[in-house]
Formats: sequence, structure tokens, C-alpha cells
Amino acid sequence: MSRQPFDPFDQHLDRDRALSILRDAVHGADDGELFLERSQSESLVFDDGRLRNSSFMASQGFGLRAVRGEVTGYAHSTEMTEAALRRAAETARLAVGRGGGVMAQPSAMQPLTLYPAIDPAEGIPIARRIALLREIDDFARSLDPRVVQVTVSMGSSLQEVAILRPEGSLASDVRPMTRLNVAVIVENNDRRESGSAGGGGRHALELLLQPDHWRGLVHEALRIALVNLRSVPAPAGVMDVVLGPGWPGILLHEAVGHGLEGDFNRKKASAFAGLMGQRVAAPGVTVVDDGTIPDRRGSINIDDEGTPPARTVLIEDGILVGYMQDRQNARLMDVAPTGNGRRESFAHVPMPRMTNTYMPSGNADPAAILADLADGIYAVGFGGGQVDITNGKFVFSCTEAYRVRNGVLGDPIRGATLIGDGATALQQVRAVGNDMSLDPGIGNCGKQGQWVPVGVGQPTLLIGGLTVGGSAA
Repeated sequence: MSRQPFDPFDQHLDRDRALSILRDAVHGADDGELFLERSQSESLVFDDGRLRNSSFMASQGFGLRAVRGEVTGYAHSTEMTEAALRRAAETARLAVGRGGGVMAQPSAMQPLTLYPAIDPAEGIPIARRIALLREIDDFARSLDPRVVQVTVSMGSSLQEVAILRPEGSLASDVRPMTRLNVAVIVENNDRRESGSAGGGGRHALELLLQPDHWRGLVHEALRIALVNLRSVPAPAGVMDVVLGPGWPGILLHEAVGHGLEGDFNRKKASAFAGLMGQRVAAPGVTVVDDGTIPDRRGSINIDDEGTPPARTVLIEDGILVGYMQDRQNARLMDVAPTGNGRRESFAHVPMPRMTNTYMPSGNADPAAILADLADGIYAVGFGGGQVDITNGKFVFSCTEAYRVRNGVLGDPIRGATLIGDGATALQQVRAVGNDMSLDPGIGNCGKQGQWVPVGVGQPTLLIGGLTVGGSAA
């Protein structure tokens, strides 16, 4: 049976009374809204030949916000009643004080239609999903006798939101999400290495369950594991680095993207603060945040303040031209919001966050970029990393990388880390390939304790003079 669509003003609250309470809460404020949400998620993990974990979570609630200047009053509750809403309004009003604010103009509230408004797992029995996980496990083991462990995870979620603003406008969004991931461990001569592959997006889970799709993931995970099985210790030193297309854009996301969010720049906590209109990257380097790409993990029909997303150019041909903005920071910086006000759930305040952040294609042939690399590494897969937003310094670990000498791809290397800072790395981009691709749909982004799904991407890039951390003598 299909679940009933989320309509908080039919199922829980009277809309006119809720609007009256909201207006009272934001009287004398600069901005505010009532954010209502219902969400559910489910996941299965099949590990080492058995079902290791099965979970289902559901929640609902609201958050009410009043904003004046740089101060935010916020209260939330899982109890969707008028009494709870009145208590939240009293709490949020504490930020407004005696008032004196001027209510900001509403954003356009017409949502986009970038993905289907569906429960992504509806109609797929749990027994079928478990059987498929077992089939994937068996298939992976059949491909190579060196496979000693397989882990397959499958997940889906549905977030339904409604946003009521003080002028009376109401916007809503139904946000499906799916994910399938395969990880394998191979062993040979007492040495073990791993590889993984996965992806998903805002679409039906059925798309990930097709044999052509999941078999491709298994083959890719096994390929990476076998590459790592013959890897040698990574070199150390300052050298040129070629980054592959797609998921390596996570380095761009972390080292550059966070520094281009409006709040860090308004507070002058970013390495890019005060540089608007100045050259911050090499010619040919453009960086875009785009929440309007259909079915992508980082896309949204509206942001969590009710503003439609946009294709926001951040850096154009090396020049800093924009920041990602929510409503509060846009108002304080006297610019327009860009549809980047995002929050993890009703229990969190919105803030400027990335959606799908990528570098568009350039003109260089990727093969020629690699052929021009005299002495360096070619990195096509990344794991974890750390970034300091204030100066852009980053450290990223490579999960798949190769030694390159005189343009020839050599041994795969293990234990390689890339060390540098985002501002310098942008200036040292020497070639931009014509093969931009987005990641397969695996990105999550953390900021101030909140997690949201994101997308990343880039073409093949040559960056000069990065520090490579390794263990080779």
C-alpha cells in the first residue's frame, strides 16, 4: 500500500493558525520560516556471506526560526501540535528581542522538478533485496579465487518537506535517495588489499538493482582491489600530480568549495574572503555549484528555506565571481540568495552548503595531459581527507594512484597522500581536460555537525607542485 503524501496542514496543524503563530514569532525580525519534515530511511548490509545489519528509521517534526541581524533563534520539536508550535515560537522570539528588523523579501517559491516524487523502495519486497545482496556476494566470489571477503550495502531514503514563510507562501519537496555499494577484499601470498565501488542518486531503487549495473560495480571494486594488490610504496616529495575525472573532484569540494560558502566569507574566516573580482586560480579554471542537475545526489527542487537552486558560477576563468548563499548571509552581504540554504533535518538551522560542485571541462586532451607528465603521480581515487577552511590546507589519501615517469603509467602505489592548500593548488592548475564527469553518487558533506548529500566532479587536471606524502625510501 502506498503511503499517504505528507501534508502537515491536513494531518497535524491548521495552516491559518500556524501562519499566525509564525508571524508573531518573526514580528520585528529580518527573516524566518516554519520548516516541517517527514523522513524515513532503510538499509541492508550483507557482509562475509550473511546479512549483518538491517535497519529502518522514521522521524517527523518541525523547526521554527526567527532571524535578526546575525542572531538566530531556533526551536524544533517532534510533536506536530499547535501547543508545541507556540512553545517553539516563544523560544525563537528570544533572538528578535525588541525587534527593529525589516522582513526580507521572499524568494521565488516555485520548486523545480528535477527528480520523481516517489518512495524509491516502494514495491521492492525486502526478500528480493536480500536475495540480490546474496547474488552479488556470490558473483563477486566467483570472479576471482583471491576474493576472501565481500560487503554489499543497499540503502534508500525519502525526505518530505514543507516550508511556510511569514508572507503566507508555502513550498514543498519530495526527495528520494538511493545507494548501492560493493566492497571486496582480496588476498594473495598473505597480503590483503581492498577495493570498492558504488553509486546512486535521486531515483527509484529499481535502477540500481539491474544486473548490468551491479555487475559493473562488482567488476570495478575487484579491479581496484587487484590493482592495490600489486601496488608499491608511494614516493614522497613535491611533484606534479594528474587527477582523474569525476570523484577526484572531492578535493575541489573540500579544499575550495567550503571556502566559497557565504558565511565563511562574511565572517572573514575563509582564505577567499575579500577577494571578490580578483584572480584566485589559473586562467581556464572555472568552478560551479549547480543544484539543478536532474536526479543527482546533490540536487534539490528547493533549498531548505524555500529558494529554488541555481547554477552558481563561483570562479570564472580564474576570477572569483560569486559565493554560495543562504538567505541570512545573502542579506547581510547585500547580494541575492543562490538556493544554497541547506539543513540536515528539522532539528537543524539552515546554512550555506554546496549541492553539486564541479569544474567544467577545458580544452586539453586527457591522454596528452598524462603524456606530458615527466615525473609525478596519477591519482584517480580518493578516500578520507582533512581541510582547514581558514587557510585551505588539505590532506587527502589516495585509494588508487600510479607512478608516472616520462608520460608512462607505471606501478600502482599505496599509502599516497596529497598535501597542499586550495588557493595555491588552483593557481598551479596547468591543464584542464575535456572529459568532465560527475561522481557516481556517493558524496556526503559535513559542516558544523550537519550532514547533507552532495555531488562533485571535474575533468582530468594537471596540478603542479603538490606535496606527496609516501613511504618509499
